Amino acid sequence: MMNGKLRRQLKPMFETRVHRTVYPIAKRGHIIELAIDQGKIDTGVSSLPLCELELELKRGNEKDLFSLARELVHLLPAQLALKSKSERGYEFVDRKLGAPVKAVPVDLTVCASARDGFKMIGGACLKQVIENELAIIKGDSEGVHQMRVGLRRLRAAMSLFSTLLTDLQTAAIKTELKWLTGELAPAREIEVLVNRVVKPLQKKGDTSRNGIPALLQDLAEKRKAALELVQTAIASARFRALTLEVAAWLETGHWMNPEEDSRGEIPIRAFAPDQLARRWRKVRKKGKTLAQLDARDRHKLRIQVKKLRYAAEFFGKLFRGKRASKRRRKLVAALQHLQDGLGDLNDIMVDKNLITATGLRNQHPNPNRAFAAGLLTGREDASLDAATAAATEGYAKFAEIKLFW
Repeated sequence: MMNGKLRRQLKPMFETRVHRTVYPIAKRGHIIELAIDQGKIDTGVSSLPLCELELELKRGNEKDLFSLARELVHLLPAQLALKSKSERGYEFVDRKLGAPVKAVPVDLTVCASARDGFKMIGGACLKQVIENELAIIKGDSEGVHQMRVGLRRLRAAMSLFSTLLTDLQTAAIKTELKWLTGELAPAREIEVLVNRVVKPLQKKGDTSRNGIPALLQDLAEKRKAALELVQTAIASARFRALTLEVAAWLETGHWMNPEEDSRGEIPIRAFAPDQLARRWRKVRKKGKTLAQLDARDRHKLRIQVKKLRYAAEFFGKLFRGKRASKRRRKLVAALQHLQDGLGDLNDIMVDKNLITATGLRNQHPNPNRAFAAGLLTGREDASLDAATAAATEGYAKFAEIKLFW
């Protein structure tokens, strides 16, 4: 029980004031309540405006609810929101509103079905995608990275549960997720190049050589243009429709119908080990020849490593006990090490292509620009051995770890 003295010391951190207008909507047997909330979150020092449309199903099924939501998104520039007013209030007070959002653990229960498990995992991934929108609008490059992570995790989950996801609706979702991933890629690639190559060069004060200032200026312009491309994409009706359709698909998609496919009823505790073992075997087989792999095969291995790592994170809480937890942590750490090494190798190749394309962008390239491009690509070449060694070391650690499932 809270004593009176302590209760008197408590003060509100913020106050939410809204004016709510409610409209009941009845159509074809369903009843949905549409509430329009307009107001603000007030800390006493500053305030944050609020304008929300909230739909509540009173009678009917969830498909009716999403059908109305589609109509609203088509008519209005409305974006699906997954944060409560109180969550936004605390973020506003802590000055974290619009900060990049990382993935959070998925708390699967052993009694869940495979279908329920995917729904929970997919929802967590979608939340990460949506909650990085504001960071991108603010121009935060980390927001681009974290939205990409959310997309990668969602696409990896779809691969893990592919036996449940064989319908045409899922195929359409995959196409749109691929579109968004493509829109984000250039901005992230440029940002990696800036962090790996440009910033170390600037720290050393080694940016005055012939051709380098012009090359860095071109890269800065590309970086700005790539971020603007992302901002345009997430401000589009296509992005708003995509996030809503993914939410509708996770809640009411064809794959959710047990009459279509009974495999979704398999307990997640039985489903997870098979998927983990399958991904583990792929990494083990391909990784044995890591030193002999070309860039294309290294990229394929990197994708498999990501899928296994995400699977270990998704399914981790299903395997309790100190031994299983310890082994899982070791496996995830080794996979992260291997992924970092393979990621560096991939980044080196991408960086070299970007630098070359920037340095030789004109039909008649300036010799100084070509020299600068050659200097920077040479620096990347010098990193190849270290990245290869890191990847090899990561695989060696991975190969030694006992399975936790």
